Amino acid sequence: MATVTDEDQEETDEPVPWTPDPAGIYFSDRFGVSPQSLEAFGAFDISVVSDLPVFIDPFLLFNSEKEEYCALHDQILDYLRFLRDHANEPLDPGRIKSWYTFSEVRQNWLGFVVGGNRGHGLGRKFAVALHAALGDVLDNFGEETITSSSHVEKLALIRPGVGRDTISDLTTNLIKHYLLRYTSEFAVAHLALEARKAVSVPRAKFNYNTQTWATAKYELPYTDGDFVILTPADLLTKDDTWINRSDMVSSFDLLPDVAGNDQLRSDVSNYLRIRLTRRSSDRERREVRARALLQFPELIDCYIKLKEDTGDQAAATSRDKVIDTQTMLRDQVQRAARDLADKTNLFETPWTSYDEALQAVETFKNYVENQDGWRVINRGGGKVFANETEVQGFFGLLLQPSRFDVNREANNGRGPVDFKLSMGLDKTLIEFKLAKSSALERNMERQLAVYEKANKTNSSVFVVIGYSDAEVSKAASVMRRLGLDQPDARKVVVIDASPKQSASKV
Repeated sequence: MATVTDEDQEETDEPVPWTPDPAGIYFSDRFGVSPQSLEAFGAFDISVVSDLPVFIDPFLLFNSEKEEYCALHDQILDYLRFLRDHANEPLDPGRIKSWYTFSEVRQNWLGFVVGGNRGHGLGRKFAVALHAALGDVLDNFGEETITSSSHVEKLALIRPGVGRDTISDLTTNLIKHYLLRYTSEFAVAHLALEARKAVSVPRAKFNYNTQTWATAKYELPYTDGDFVILTPADLLTKDDTWINRSDMVSSFDLLPDVAGNDQLRSDVSNYLRIRLTRRSSDRERREVRARALLQFPELIDCYIKLKEDTGDQAAATSRDKVIDTQTMLRDQVQRAARDLADKTNLFETPWTSYDEALQAVETFKNYVENQDGWRVINRGGGKVFANETEVQGFFGLLLQPSRFDVNREANNGRGPVDFKLSMGLDKTLIEFKLAKSSALERNMERQLAVYEKANKTNSSVFVVIGYSDAEVSKAASVMRRLGLDQPDARKVVVIDASPKQSASKV
């Protein structure tokens, strides 16, 4: 796909009239394009106010039938082979910064930053770990014999703490040139001139001749002082990459048989026999297996081959999860936002941050309990529940029109509180917990008091989500034991997200 030029722009159809919503939460709203246009193009309709909890899985590039995706996977491997070939050279500060460190590509609005898009990126710690791995455990990277290909996820398999966000950030940086061209193509075809801007993007693509990252210019959607990057929906997944460390450890017993190597099977069996007994705990077994994977790195390739052989499941699994996320965090939020606008004056009345926080929570409670909002966070007939991050993401999107400064995970020394609404000295904290949490009583009793002291306020709301009648009853019992059901107690709001029957069946 070539970079879009002015000549290309002249040949495209005239864009539809641009009717943007300056306060729009989603790309389609902000830029005045229909979600169907994005879907037809293959793009995920991102939020432009808060990251959504999906990310790029490099296995979807490898396993794709699209030649351009397979080529992107090869380009990722080319870069890692380049680093491998230089892994025995000194890692000076300049090289760390140029070759190994990557800022988060925040303009794609994907990841795990609720209420914003500024993640940590891949800094010096990651750089040193990658350099060391390519010079040691991954010194055969690109020359594996068990698997059909190398995989960037291999780094996550050998290094605890290198998870989905790290692999996704690295992948996004290494295919950024493609995402920029992809976005530029959509922008030129569908957005008016006022909605886009020619932007010089640093570190767009690596130049192997000069061994430096090059800047390139693209015509991109532009809002709030920054450009926006779209991502093809068929590259996205949720929860974890198809190849991941926890799955590898849990699949450990299957791995020696994958290679069909009798000696490897015998060596691994002997290694475990020496270090484990019948009395070994589950934790000890996991730790020994993790060490065995480093002792016998062939097992890592065995796991990757196992995932390659079942790779067809990856696309279907990811597609379902991404569609579910889009439905929950775009379609349902838009409906809820319309409900808020129609039924409340939440963001128009001059009042305190506590008033606004409490009514926002009560509005959310009413939406979940009385307007079928429970379906947003309690999906699949009561079998699939949104986790705390998803619930916070949904609630945070509802707070976007607030006149108060809304901060996500504000940390003033005693840990991050989920939300802080503030205007000057007027501050209120909001904390979410799932009723099923084993630490619910301790958190309900102590957590917000600690946060209040750290944030120099005595104003807060504690929100509990119950996914069943039993969980809602548990939360009520804890409140009674702690005396939090009294009028002068700290405000606790329990939201009943259990499945509800239609009115005709009650």
